[in-house]
Amino acid sequence: MRQSPDLPELNDEQFDAIAGLAYRESGIKLVREKKLMVQSRLRHRLRALNLDAFSAYADHVASEDGASERRFMISALTTNVSQFFREAHHFKMLSDRLMPMFRQRIERHERIRIWSAGCSKGQEPYSIAMHLLRLEPALAKANFKILGTDLDPQVITQARSAEFNTSELNGVSEDDLNTFTIACGDSQSRRRMSDVLTQVVSVKELNLFDDWPMQFAFDAIFCRNVMIYFDQSKQAQLWPRFKAALSTAGLLFLGHSERILSPNAYGFRSAGPTTYIKCDDAFDWSK
Repeated sequence: MRQSPDLPELNDEQFDAIAGLAYRESGIKLVREKKLMVQSRLRHRLRALNLDAFSAYADHVASEDGASERRFMISALTTNVSQFFREAHHFKMLSDRLMPMFRQRIERHERIRIWSAGCSKGQEPYSIAMHLLRLEPALAKANFKILGTDLDPQVITQARSAEFNTSELNGVSEDDLNTFTIACGDSQSRRRMSDVLTQVVSVKELNLFDDWPMQFAFDAIFCRNVMIYFDQSKQAQLWPRFKAALSTAGLLFLGHSERILSPNAYGFRSAGPTTYIKCDDAFDWSK
């Protein structure tokens, strides 16, 4: 099917300019085979800026005046698809491996921190909060926080609202729906996360390749279905930073198709399916 003459088209030179900028800004690797996808996803940005050609858009996002547009460009190029309680084996790992330690921390009034890196609309951090609070309600009054971050300002706004269509709540059990969510006014199609969840979950905008402002180490880091956007050189920049951000006995969870190649080289060892622990952790995982 031929393109409509009214729709701007992206040529190879313009694609290379946009792809190079996306790589420098966010680490996202775009190949020529993705040109039609990039063209489709960025056309609405041209309309928003009243531009009629990708050449003008490529010049704009590369300019000093286009700094704010670069955030919208990266947002358009990423796929923000998530769901509640995906990859159940990771939640079992939280229960079996970390919850005993968390209960000791609660008794000692010590800090418990979890990071959901690439949290999209918030399904992941709210799933973690529901799971752990269901297992140990005392966490609600403990020094317990979950940080969700994403580089997309639009999904961050959605995550902060803590509201979801009922169709987005697939995977949440009836008990959890009744315990941890409330109806949004008279709406039968939207529900909001309860105060007990929003008090422990905070959501912030963060590009993983910028400085990380967090002051405390994390007991678990979820970075699932994020690394697939990066080539090996960009991934290699992040593994040591994740290791440094983990506390003793802390775990790094990746997506089902993601792996650390040669984990020992980065100070990790496998602790289960797509789960890694720092090699130098003085912790007996045979317990």
